[in-house]
Amino acid sequence: MRIVRVLVIDDSLIIRGIVESILERHSDIQLVGLASDIEEAKHHLQERQPDVITLDLALPGVDGMEFLQELAGGPHPPVLVVSSSTQDKSEKAQAAIKAGAFACFDKARLVQDAPRFVKVLRKAADERLKASA
Repeated sequence: MRIVRVLVIDDSLIIRGIVESILERHSDIQLVGLASDIEEAKHHLQERQPDVITLDLALPGVDGMEFLQELAGGPHPPVLVVSSSTQDKSEKAQAAIKAGAFACFDKARLVQDAPRFVKVLRKAADERLKASA
C-alpha cells in the first residue's frame, strides 16, 4: 500500500485540527506537516517532500493564490485548495484552478464531505505518481 504524504497549510488552528483528524483515520495517508503560513510551508516542503498540499487562500503575509503562482514555476506536489472562498464554480475556485491547483474544496464542508475530501487527496497523489512515471 502506497502512503500519501500530506502537508496542510492553513492559518486556522481549528481547520488544521479538523484536517488532521480526518487524515489520521486513514492508514494510507500520513500528515507530514502543518503550516500556518507560507514561510513555514516552504520549510516543510523542502524537508518533508509531501505528495499533496492542502492550501488555504487567505493567509497572513504571502497569500495562497500568490503561493500557487510561485509554485507554477517548477515541479511541485499537487495542490488541493481548501478555502471558504472556493465554493463550486466560484470565481476564486476558477482562478485557483487556472493558477495550477489540482482541485478546490469548500472549507465549510470538510466535516460533512470528509470522504470526498480524502478521495480527492488520493486522486491528486495518484496523478502525481502517473506524471512522474
